Amino acid sequence: MSHVHFAVVLLLVRCLLSVALVFPKDLSPLRSVDAASTKSYPWFRGLTDDDSAHLGLDFQKMIRLNQTLFVAARDHVYAIDLRRAKDMISPDRYITWKTQDMDNCAMRGKQEECYNYIKVLVPKNDQTFIACGTNSFNPMCRNYKIKTLEQEGEEFNGQARCPFDAKQASVALFADGNLYSATVADFQASDAVIYRSLGEKSPVLRTVKYDSKWLREPHFIHAVEYGNYAYFFFREISMEYTTLGKVTFSRVARVCKNDMGGSPRVLEKYWTSFLKARLNCSVPGDSFFYFDVLQSMSNILTVNGRPAVVGVFGTQANSITGSGVCAFYMEDIERVFNGKYKEQKTTESAWTPILEEKVPTPRPGCCAGFGSAASYKTSNELPDETLSFIKSFPLLDEAVPSITETPWFTKTTSRYKVTQIAADTSAGPYGNYTVLFLGSDDGKVLKVLSGTTENSTVETLLLEEINVYSYDRCGVKMEDGRILGLQLDRENHALFVAFSSCIIRVPLSRCDAYGTCRRSCLASRDPYCVWLKSGTCASYRGDIRAGFEQDIEQAKHRGNCQDVVTASGNTDREGDSAYAMNAIQTGADLGDRPPLGILLATLPIKSLPSC
Repeated sequence: MSHVHFAVVLLLVRCLLSVALVFPKDLSPLRSVDAASTKSYPWFRGLTDDDSAHLGLDFQKMIRLNQTLFVAARDHVYAIDLRRAKDMISPDRYITWKTQDMDNCAMRGKQEECYNYIKVLVPKNDQTFIACGTNSFNPMCRNYKIKTLEQEGEEFNGQARCPFDAKQASVALFADGNLYSATVADFQASDAVIYRSLGEKSPVLRTVKYDSKWLREPHFIHAVEYGNYAYFFFREISMEYTTLGKVTFSRVARVCKNDMGGSPRVLEKYWTSFLKARLNCSVPGDSFFYFDVLQSMSNILTVNGRPAVVGVFGTQANSITGSGVCAFYMEDIERVFNGKYKEQKTTESAWTPILEEKVPTPRPGCCAGFGSAASYKTSNELPDETLSFIKSFPLLDEAVPSITETPWFTKTTSRYKVTQIAADTSAGPYGNYTVLFLGSDDGKVLKVLSGTTENSTVETLLLEEINVYSYDRCGVKMEDGRILGLQLDRENHALFVAFSSCIIRVPLSRCDAYGTCRRSCLASRDPYCVWLKSGTCASYRGDIRAGFEQDIEQAKHRGNCQDVVTASGNTDREGDSAYAMNAIQTGADLGDRPPLGILLATLPIKSLPSC
């Protein structure tokens, strides 16, 4: 081996060792729930017609509006009353929207691809929602009444609002009278677009076409509205590291909701406020370990009293299989968008921050009428210099740091990947705990306790690993074991888990499994479980005002079930068979304490520069 090769190998070994020394250990679940235990959970596979029997549900998306769960699938949108879904999931009403061009489409390709896959389902107001479907590779949209599912008006063109193919990603958001969509705008999927339309007072706008500085093979994940902006979360092929091949980075982009486009000379009919930044989900150390591939993102939640989003990230395709959960304060995202821009001076040079003196005024990316652009009534009036700058340099230099700059949860030694997330940031009787529900690609739901209390920090714990998938109920396609969606229903104590061919309703907790064993109940460390004076472990309800116990931080109980109540009323029987069973189920033996996870701490609020 040459000296050069030896030096490279030595450097690689040192990097791996430095990561290994600080890398958090995978957590073991306090309790595992096998598939046999979840077979009784209610499930739904769509209508009992020939197509459903052959193809399954073909789940695409679900949203919750008040006490109704709307499920978009192939040819149908189902409305499910959440209050009546505890024992059986059955739609109260549904939309059937089939393509009219099935035969012609089937002649050009596979028949299964020619159905109408409902990819967009977004509330327009309190009375109406918008649905868009692929419609045999000819995307169309419709308005429907929320209460009756009656169609309102005529259907309209879905191009740039809905993809042509069910395999293509899309997200949508309705804000301030406009539909914001992020998808591909052509059949070949070469024209990726963030698009605004349907507004009565706002013009149609889009990202610049075929410009890799703006979007480069993006996979859109989620969109949210916050303040003056619409934010889009996605992953794309990085521009910054082309020498390493196709490296995927996670991004957040934003546009001003009051953007009216540019001048007739620059960016007319295009966004004048489009900016994007990298999301940094990594394990710190001498050599950072990055989770670069965004898989799922939550809506805006409250974390430590501040608005934040929580996402699941994976590793690069040629890396080890790994998953990390990171949270980001919205104010940190906004701070990065007010920071330095990034440029590459030549095609061979590295990307570097642009010097402040080269940035025009008003600051590119600001909303007209606000900040340094306060004197401009509309974006049409912005100087050509500002518009030309943002057209050429939409990328910010700094990456958005995660809360505490480390993942809340990691999983790197399992063959499965975490792909979906639902978060309850106000779990427990006092609403002071965070519980994450993570869906994997092999049918498991991981229930993770993570967060801070008012007085102290709780270690991150993997409370339960729940095997939800059942081939008997959902097995139509080989990929069915991958969880495609999670929807939290706190009011009815449920989590809806979506696979391609079915939806399963999973209770948020299984407190009754601890029976009359007080210590096992308390050692479960489950914010949803309480020990009642009546001598049972039960799921907490709002009508339980007092007379219950919890010990989430394990101040007193270390997991020994020594007070199993027997028929004679005696307690503290360590050798009781019920204790042995509970110890196995909960993993709560005295010598099997869960490993210390990632600690969360409240960070000081940082002052933001004015846009």
